[in-house]
Amino acid sequence: MNVLLAGVVGSTAYGLAHSGSDVDRLGMFAAPTRELHGLRRPKESHVTTRPDTTYHEAAKAVRLMLACNPTAGELLWLEEYEVRTPLGDELVGLRRSLLWERGVRNAYLGYATQQFGKLRSREGDADGRARAAKNARHLVRLLAQAEELHTTGHLTVRLADPERVRALGEELADEPERAAGLLARTEDRLRAPGALPAAPDEDAAEAWLHRVRAAHYTPPED
Repeated sequence: MNVLLAGVVGSTAYGLAHSGSDVDRLGMFAAPTRELHGLRRPKESHVTTRPDTTYHEAAKAVRLMLACNPTAGELLWLEEYEVRTPLGDELVGLRRSLLWERGVRNAYLGYATQQFGKLRSREGDADGRARAAKNARHLVRLLAQAEELHTTGHLTVRLADPERVRALGEELADEPERAAGLLARTEDRLRAPGALPAAPDEDAAEAWLHRVRAAHYTPPED
């Protein structure tokens, strides 16, 4: 696999990991360009567990990033990388140009709302208490990231105060409806003028992908 960029994401990157936490890895790879011209498209994602690892093919990764997918986009904002090639570094350099106001608002609020739904469904479920707290932590993190992206155009993956987020997660697991107020507050803040453009720079993303294809093309043998 031609890995372009890879690193540790999830709770470890956020500063929320504990002794029993899984280590999640995320990366992107380039399929050999010749494989893109055959009858069958190459597999776009490779996902494994134990360890939990996800690799997306370059085109799929960029499509997710242009949609402001919180999980995929996180890869471009890590403090450290396990693999960082020149082409991967180029995409990191383009990370701000892939963001756009409505994309961030829809994606982050959408994911946060999903966590809220899971949180509410576990209300009163003693067996699901730990899972509810995890849903609440994800909700709080997503809202904080959405606000930072909207106001600054930058994403800080590691939480400024992980202990506060952990404590708030426990509180919301006991009182899920409090999360509705957090969602409403962030929705209001994302309606205000921010630092993000109205549309992403798709031309820059396309040009990068063309460079990836050129770099991984091998002419057929006679």
